Order: sequence, then structure tokens, then C-alpha cells
Amino acid sequence: MEVKRGIKEAGGVPFEWGVPGICDGIAMHVSMRHSLPSRDHIADNVELMVISHSLDAWVGVTNCDKITPGMLMAAGRLDIPAIILTGGPMKAGREGDKVYDLSSGFEAVGALKAGRMSVEEANRIERHACPGPGACSGMFTANSMACMAEALGMSLSGCATALAVSDKKREQAYLSGKRIVELLSEGLTPSRIMTTEAFHNAVMVDMAIGGSTNVALHLPAISRELGIDLTMDMFDEISKTTPNICHISPSGPHHMEDLDRAGGIPAVLNRLADRLKTARTVDGRDIVEIARSSTVKDNSVIRELKDPFFAEGGLAILKGNVAVDSVIKQIAVSDEMMVHKGPAKVFHTEEGVLDAIESGGIEEGDVVVISFMGPAGAPGMPEMLSPTAAIIGAGFKRVALVTDGRFSGATRGPCVGHVDPEAYAGGVIGLIQDGDLIEIDIPGRGLNVELSDNELETRRMEMVPPHRELTPFLRSYRDHVLRRY
Repeated sequence: MEVKRGIKEAGGVPFEWGVPGICDGIAMHVSMRHSLPSRDHIADNVELMVISHSLDAWVGVTNCDKITPGMLMAAGRLDIPAIILTGGPMKAGREGDKVYDLSSGFEAVGALKAGRMSVEEANRIERHACPGPGACSGMFTANSMACMAEALGMSLSGCATALAVSDKKREQAYLSGKRIVELLSEGLTPSRIMTTEAFHNAVMVDMAIGGSTNVALHLPAISRELGIDLTMDMFDEISKTTPNICHISPSGPHHMEDLDRAGGIPAVLNRLADRLKTARTVDGRDIVEIARSSTVKDNSVIRELKDPFFAEGGLAILKGNVAVDSVIKQIAVSDEMMVHKGPAKVFHTEEGVLDAIESGGIEEGDVVVISFMGPAGAPGMPEMLSPTAAIIGAGFKRVALVTDGRFSGATRGPCVGHVDPEAYAGGVIGLIQDGDLIEIDIPGRGLNVELSDNELETRRMEMVPPHRELTPFLRSYRDHVLRRY
């Protein structure tokens, strides 16, 4: 309503429609295979509606980790004036001096299965974890992508961290409506905002705040719509020179409300001001101008570059004979697990991992491998939040996880995802068997299995992918994915 009011008062005529929105909280209990593909479907939906109804400009109202990147993809594809209004994070759950969020609930499941927590305690955490409207309160994927929208210059300054229940969010909605009409008059379109320089800035911000590993999926998809090649090597190069200065859950004790109180993304930009590249934004100012005019209000939440939480950025890109590229949130890994070698325990489903945890089939030192969960193999590349949270909740300190699937932003610990090439496309991750020794070397950026080339080739000739029941949509999506290999 506030967006439409802003459009009307600026002299525009608003037209409203909805895009499909998959609830990951429900989808993960029915294999979650449609969730990531919905991102591309949303971009298509916006294209269909904008072009078919001859719209002059549009405001994307979003708060979901697939809807936000899908709308940013559409913005780049259509290249008419656009603004992304993200709905804001929820407050963290509180009970006395205890603070909870989404990951608290999922980790409670692991603790329950391992016999480390009572049903009553798990139910109590569940009731407090997500107390109201908004995107889950940590630096999970939805909030990470809201921060990326602002860092790319596609949201008004301060939009990403303003709480969903705040008056500030209602004001941002109204101002976004007014501003979109002004952008139309100015002729300022996304291709002049989301430039190569803007993507460089966004990746830098992501490394500084410790965003979700899914950012490494979504930003390249958005950049491709604009003809910009954003590689994993670029992510890693920026990570090696950008300190992590925010420790937002699941990496640390703070939540999005703390980041907002400390000044939000404008304050993070202030810390990075001397490193940013010049880039325009939808609010009319250059990103460097926003950075220099902003201040940090709490140094304990947004640290100085010379006193970071971690010397490098939030994500690291690992390579080796298991992966050409893979992604890990290195700031959420304990010091003792930064380098780890252990025997593989191989699964092709999340349920298999959960059953093994419950039955005692996982031991300290193991490397859990969940293969054939990639874009083509699952298909749809579902999140592995349930097994990763269960491993943490069960109390394991030295269990790693490697998958060609992806992770929720709520994932923490030594979890390597996005392994490429994926198993279904012939990747080595699909050839790993129980007992094979896998080495993860985060400082050295390595991911390797101790198998000879001859052994790998023999196994490749014998490999049979697990059977998956496919709907017509998923069959089409698998075919689409395989065309890139």
C-alpha cells in the first residue's frame, strides 16, 4: 500500500501483481527441489508481466532468498527503471538472556535425535526462534540478498537492515514508490547501476558481512543477465583482501537488528569507502558518496578493518580433484577444522544422514558426503540445512560435510557446498565411496580425495546415478542445467 501511495503522489499509476513464493520452511520437508528453480521462474514472471502490460517502470517488493535474486535478474534483463524493496528482517527470538533464531530450531532437532535435548526443551526453542514478521533474523540467505540488493545500488540506502515491523520500513516503501517515478523521468535503468564495478562492490560487502554461500549462486546469475562474467575466482580474490568485520548469526552472536542499530549497510560501506569503486544507486547518489556520508554507531558490531573478526572475507572457494569450484563459509568454521582429513561416509539423500546420526553411524573425524544433490542430480539443488544443523546439534566437533547441493544461510561449521562439476554431470564427488580419505584445506583452498586418476576413471565407468522421481518441470530443469556442461 505504501509503495502504491508513493507512486500515486509522484504522478504515476500503480499496477500490482504477485509472483510465486515458495516457503523453504515447508519445501525442505518435501525434498525442496523446486525452490532454487523458482528463482528463474520469478524472473520469467516479471518479464512476462512487464512486457505484456507495457509497464514503464517497476518496484520489486520482496523478502525471500529466491524472489530477491529473481527480481534482480529481471531488472537486469528488462533494463527499464526498477527498485528492489526488501521487506526487512524479523527480530531475534528472546527468552530472558537467551537469544534464538532459525538455526536454533534446526540445531535443536539434531540435539533431540542425538539424545542431548528433551522434547520439551526443543519445543520451547521452536516457540521462541522466529517471533514475528520478516526474514529470519540472522545473516541467512534472504537477508544476505537484501544486503546485496542495497550494495548493488538497487535498493534505497538503509533498506536491507530496517526491521520488517519498523516505521522506517514503511517509510522506505513510500519513498521507493516516489523514487521509481523519478527514475523514469531521469531515464536511470539497472544497466547503468548494476555495472561491473557495482558487482565488485557487492562481493566486497558480502565478504565483509559474512553473507550466505548462496550469494555465490545468485550474484553470478544476476550478472549474466547484464552480460557481466562474475567468476568464483573473483569471489576468492576479493575474499583474500577483504577482512570480515561483522559476525552476524550463524557465524557469530549478533543479529540483523544489531547490524541495523550499528548503521546498517551504509555503515559497512563507510568502513570500505577507500576500497569501493564508483557506482550509481537508485537513490541518486554514488555508492562512495553514501559510504563517506555514513557513520558506524557500534564498533563491536561493525569492526574497523584493522581489527576484524577474521582476516579474510566470509567465503572461500576450494579447488582440487573433487571440485573445479566449491564454496565454504570459512568464518563459521572452528580453528581446529580449518584443515581436516577424514574417511567419507556417503549418502544420496538428507534423510540418510539424519538416520545415520540417530543410529550412531556418524563418528568424530568423518567427512559426510551427500552427492547427486546438485542442480541436475537432485534435481533443483536443495538446501542441506537439516543435515548440517543436525550434525551441529548432535554435538559433533570434528565432522565435515561435502555436497554438490547447497546450504541454507543458517548453516555453520565445516560444510563445503556447490561442488562443481556435480555428481550427475560426472563430477568426482559422485565417485567417492565409504572410507575414501578426503582432505579439506581451507587456508590452502584445497578439496581433494586420496584416489588415483586410474581408480577414479574405473569408478566413473561403473557409476550409476540414483533414481529420482521427476515431475515434467524438474525434468525440463535438469535438461536445461545439463546443457551448460
